[in-house]
Amino acid sequence: MKELIETIVKPLVDFPEDVQVNVMEEPTRVTYHLTVNRTDIGKVIGKQGRVAKAIRTVVYAAGSSQQKKIFLEIGE
Repeated sequence: MKELIETIVKPLVDFPEDVQVNVMEEPTRVTYHLTVNRTDIGKVIGKQGRVAKAIRTVVYAAGSSQQKKIFLEIGE
């Protein structure tokens, strides 16, 4: 899942080397924290959050087979 998030986000940003995905796994959920360069945060979120919502939709769909809830947090 981490690789999927990186594959989606890296082409969107100007500084792909700054893209990091940290995984925090708990018994009932998995949280992915996406970190990008400060200047790229707007590109990842998009107008009215449309890009972020699309990324979350793909990630949630890919993780729907897991028995845990999946969360994606986006930050700088």
